Amino acid sequence: MSTQSSRRRFLGHAAAGFSTFALSRLAQAQATTEPPPRPLQVEHAVTDPVSLEVNARTIPNFEPRDRSRTRFGSLEYRSGLVLTSPFRGFGGLSGIRLDAKGERFLAISDQGGWFTGRIRYSGRNMTGLDDVEAAPLLGAEGRPITEKRMWWDSESLTRDGNVVYVGLERVNQILRYDFAKGGIRARGEPIPVPPSVRKLPHNKGLEALVLVPKGQPLAGSLIAFSEHGLDAAGNLVAFLIGGPTPGQFSVRRTEKFDISDAVLLPSGELLILERKFSWFTGVDIRIRSIALKSIAPGAVVDGPALFKADLGQEIDNMEGIDAHVTAEGETVLTLVSDDNFSMLQRTLLLQFTLVE
Repeated sequence: MSTQSSRRRFLGHAAAGFSTFALSRLAQAQATTEPPPRPLQVEHAVTDPVSLEVNARTIPNFEPRDRSRTRFGSLEYRSGLVLTSPFRGFGGLSGIRLDAKGERFLAISDQGGWFTGRIRYSGRNMTGLDDVEAAPLLGAEGRPITEKRMWWDSESLTRDGNVVYVGLERVNQILRYDFAKGGIRARGEPIPVPPSVRKLPHNKGLEALVLVPKGQPLAGSLIAFSEHGLDAAGNLVAFLIGGPTPGQFSVRRTEKFDISDAVLLPSGELLILERKFSWFTGVDIRIRSIALKSIAPGAVVDGPALFKADLGQEIDNMEGIDAHVTAEGETVLTLVSDDNFSMLQRTLLLQFTLVE
């Protein structure tokens, strides 16, 4: 094993352990401490709208052990960035959505923050971010959601024009934002969810959201995936909310992978980003393809893996995925990582071409 690979595995193990410990201590403190007279703010929460500087270092090769390799399963590596910022609230990115050109982005952190901006390109390669702004996610009362106990864990994001949905994992709520009413200053209104959504595991609940557009099977449905909510057979629980056939279904769980995010392609192909962690092997990620038409209440859906990677490649805790189609007709997947606000982890932005 190379020195670089060993170091990366060590950092992955240490960071995961540190993050688990920190979150455990935070949850314990919230459970045993009386509410303070003023609202308690999350440590890395964005408290006010702000413009910020984000620095970028390019990742020329996804496979450091073989720099000539660009093909990984059904994906071809395009470019990547390591992102840093002096703004202490930057990080924890858990969901991302891009415009049709793959330039403007909307992202969320898992500590109740919006991030918007523009990806800068040189040809097909990403080179940096411009015009980055941050703001707190607001609740229905117009106050940051971080002021509500356990409402800060914003993990999932989907968008339909000016309508944006955000999933909150620890309380298993979904907020609906109308960006026509203030953009990232808009207020989020909770939407009704099935009672079984509220019963998902405390820290393994809502992790991915997909809104099915017109012209697709299940049009109008909001598909909500749990990270590690399991049915009686040990498969991953998911929900169809609204739309023509609301109900619950399952995604077959294999190789101990859990769901991190999902994106729907114009072809009707649903791509699910998955990850797993082991103290022996570190972090692994996978992208699986599932036919949207196979989803129905009561169904157990499955599909082939298109891509796998581990800490031998340039990955971290990858939590967000989106797709856009270039002017040349290429389908580009964009992945973003959650660094857990740890100095041992990285915020990565990676792009691949989906090879038919």
